[in-house]
Order: sequence, then structure tokens, then C-alpha cells
Amino acid sequence: MNTRILLVEDDERLAELTAEYLTKNDLQVSIEPRGDTAEGRILAEQPDLVILDVMLPGKDGFAVCRAVRQQYRGVILMLTARDEDFDQILGLEMGADDYIAKPVQPRVLLARIKALLRRLPTAGDSPQNESEKMVFGQFRISQATRTASLSDETIDLTTAEFDLLWLLATHAGNVLSRDDLLQELRGIGFDGLDRSIDARISRLRKKLNDDPENPTRIKTVRGKGYLFSKHDWN
Repeated sequence: MNTRILLVEDDERLAELTAEYLTKNDLQVSIEPRGDTAEGRILAEQPDLVILDVMLPGKDGFAVCRAVRQQYRGVILMLTARDEDFDQILGLEMGADDYIAKPVQPRVLLARIKALLRRLPTAGDSPQNESEKMVFGQFRISQATRTASLSDETIDLTTAEFDLLWLLATHAGNVLSRDDLLQELRGIGFDGLDRSIDARISRLRKKLNDDPENPTRIKTVRGKGYLFSKHDWN
């Protein structure tokens, strides 16, 4: 039971039931009911994954996510109101790695947690080889170290942002649809409403110094999807 999870949820009964279920599935779970104290705990304890509710006493989940994102290197999974696109997109814009709508069945939550944790590097990862890194002009990205840089400056990426960027880069020059990206990254198809990919693309463009009005590095192909350019990286 080495994987540490901090569950930030003010509904005491729900938190206890969720923690009990996850603990039975070999996860070490701590509970924090307040947003204002959650921030300090996340930074001090550095859990592998944080399950972060939006509505919290003291400080809401969005504010907590934004406050810790630069110093917390683990995964943030936000619990949002069902079908509230605004909550979901805002959470991603604040730096969350993924979101799941409440109420959620425990087994669905567990599956999402396991999928997110599989993306994290482990101490036993094999040494880097050429297939695990790519270079496009001044842009470099490494799967082994899960890092990216532009003009020798490290780009600060969340786990989800790195996964999306790596997926786009491995298909450089080819268009990937939202359905392609969602299937690969989250195991679900595009329902015509999910804007999570769009939100992450917007964040990536900012971090890659790509013109949001006329992007050339991650291009939008109208009606089809997104294309990572092999050029325009100098």
C-alpha cells in the first residue's frame, strides 16, 4: 500500500465510504474536509494523487488547485457537478489533470484513479532510449523523464498536459480528432460536448508560445481535430 491519496471532501460520510473502498483496493487514503487547510497538506505531504471536490469550506477546489499546481507534481482529479461544463473546463484551466462528475460509482472512480496513476514515472523505469525522446527544432520532449523544453527552457506541464503533448508529438504531421485523443488519454469517446481536450490545447499553446489567434505549432484543422507541426519550432 505505497500509493498515497489525499481525498479533499467535506461530506464526512461520503469521504469515509470512498476512503474505505479505495483502501480495500490497496490505496492509502487520507481525508481533508477543508479547502483552506488542504492547500498546506498537499504541498507538505506531496501525495501521489489528490481527489479534490469543488465545493469546500474555507477555499473552493478551483482556488486550491491553482494555488498548489506550481509546486505539486502529483495528479489532481477534480470532482465536479454533473454536466457542469463550466466546472470541468475551469478545473482543467486551473491545472487539474482530469475531472469526474458527481455522484460517481466507487468502481468508476477507482478505474479513473488507476488510469491516472499509470501515467506517473516510477523508480524502476528503464533508462531512456532514442524511441522515448523527440526533437523538433528547439523543442525537445522525453517520455522517459516526462519533461519537455523549448529553447533550452523547461516547460512546466501537468501530467495530463504532458500526455496530450506526447501523443500529439508522436503523430507529428497528422491530424488527431478529439475522439482519437479522448480514446487514447481517457478511454472514452467524444460525445460532441466534452471540451477538456480544447481546454488543454489552449493551455499548451500558451506554454509553447504559440499564437492563440493563429497557432502554427499545434494547429486546429477545422472539422477534423488538431495537428502537431513538424516545423515552426525555431
